[in-house]
Amino acid sequence: MKKIEKAFENKNWNEIKTNDSWQIFKIMAEFVQAFETLSKIGPCVSIFGSARTQPNNPYYKMAEDIAEKLTIKGYGIITGGGFGIMEAGNKGANKGEGKSVGLNIDLPFEQEANTYIDNDKLINFDYFFVRKVMFVKYAQGFVVMPGGVGTLDELFEAITLIQTQKIAAFPIVLVGKDYWSGLMDWIKNVMLEKEQNISPEDLDLFTLVDTTDEAVKYIDNFYSKYLLKPNF
Repeated sequence: MKKIEKAFENKNWNEIKTNDSWQIFKIMAEFVQAFETLSKIGPCVSIFGSARTQPNNPYYKMAEDIAEKLTIKGYGIITGGGFGIMEAGNKGANKGEGKSVGLNIDLPFEQEANTYIDNDKLINFDYFFVRKVMFVKYAQGFVVMPGGVGTLDELFEAITLIQTQKIAAFPIVLVGKDYWSGLMDWIKNVMLEKEQNISPEDLDLFTLVDTTDEAVKYIDNFYSKYLLKPNF
């Protein structure tokens, strides 16, 4: 409530200019730190999903297994750095003795860095949009486990960037048919067929699988004929 009240307080022009100018420098600093830290990590896959997923949840184990299998094949793993699916991804990267990257975000609740991130590959962000740039720039694939609003945000931003040709295409894998089938049916039946708000080929920008082996194979097959490189 106090944040809302403060946001509507009248500010003079000098205050606005000063605050905006310092904010620009802070944003630039986040970009610079992230670029310098991640520029030499090599090919990675970003794994997304809920921070609330418990270790006894089957999706936690699946995320861990996918990360381990990908690192064995030479990929590093990037996650949001928190708990739940993110922790599972970093844990799997550790088990596979691969690079384990955490892009943590400062939130008023639930977000602390997990302990499976490499010491030199943990970055803390204040700005979501800077963090999302890093997920895409340094990832050669997205594995999207069951998650909430944040997971959907990251999923649809990547699809939009590929659809609008702002970045090169890369594999996007949704894992868990029980969880994602309803959304996939709505996209196909309502967005595409009923309202014609997307094109049929847009459905080819992602795939839905149900096993860890299918997820890893899809990413592996995608790059069997391409040279790995950053997307910007």
